[in-house]
Amino acid sequence: MDTVTVNDIRLEYEIRGTGEPVLFISPVISDGFAPLLAEPALTERYRLVRYHKRGWGGSTHTPGPVSVADHVADAVALLDRLGIDRAHVAGHSSGAAVAAQMAQDHPGRVATVALLELSLLSVPAGAAFFEQAAPAFEAYAEGDAERALGLFLSLVSGLDPDRCRDLLDERVPGSFEQAVKDADTFFGVELPALAEWRFGPDEAAAIRQPVLSVLGSGTRPLWVEVAAFLRSAVPEVEECVVDGVGHLLHIERSRPVAEPLARFLARHPIAP
Repeated sequence: MDTVTVNDIRLEYEIRGTGEPVLFISPVISDGFAPLLAEPALTERYRLVRYHKRGWGGSTHTPGPVSVADHVADAVALLDRLGIDRAHVAGHSSGAAVAAQMAQDHPGRVATVALLELSLLSVPAGAAFFEQAAPAFEAYAEGDAERALGLFLSLVSGLDPDRCRDLLDERVPGSFEQAVKDADTFFGVELPALAEWRFGPDEAAAIRQPVLSVLGSGTRPLWVEVAAFLRSAVPEVEECVVDGVGHLLHIERSRPVAEPLARFLARHPIAP
C-alpha cells in the first residue's frame, strides 16, 4: 500500500480503478474491503480508495482517545492529499459510523453514503450485544488477544470461530493475524469511541445525501434494529438486503454487495 502523512500521522492507502471516487472506511478487519474492491461492477466504473485508519495495520498507532470525529478529520485530510474534492463514502460497522459522521460534518465533500451494517450501540439491542460480547472482553483483559478476537468475530458474524477464521483466511488472507496485532486499537480505542458516539434521530435527519443501508439477511438483532432506525430517521435512504450472510456480508459474498452498490452510485452521480 502507498502512504501519506495527514494530521501528523501516516495513513496507508490503496487506489483501484478510475472514475468517480469512492472512499471505503473499514472497522476491525482493516483489509475487509479488499474483496469488494476486486469486483468488476465497481472497479470498471469507479476510482476506489481504501485505507487503514489510524491505529490499524501500518498506519500510525496513536494512544487513545481517538474519536469518530478524529477519524473523520483523517479521512477528509486524505481526500485533500489525493486531490479529491467530493467522493462517495462507504463504511462497514464502526467504519460506517465514520462515514455517517463525515456526511454530517462535511456535506460538501460527501456525495452519497453507503452504510454496511452501521454499528450504533445506543439502540436498545446494543446493551444485549455488549452482554453477549463479555467473554471476548474478558479474554482481552486476560491478555489473550487471539482468543478475544476469535470470540468477537464469531459473535458478530454468526459463524463458529473456526468457520469464521477459515472465511477470513480464504477471502482476506492474513486479516485475522493483523486484527490480533491491532487488538489494542480495537478493544482499547475503537470500541470506547463507538460507545461514546452519538447518532440519534436529529443526527440521522441531518444527513441530506442519498444513503444506502446494506444488511445481511442472517445478521444479528443489533444491526436489524439499526437498519430499522435508519429507515425511519434518514431523509433519503434506500435499503439492500443480501441473502445468506451476516455482519461480514461483503467478505462472505462480495458480488451481491458490489452490484447493488454500483447501481446505487450510478443513480446518484457526483455533480460536475
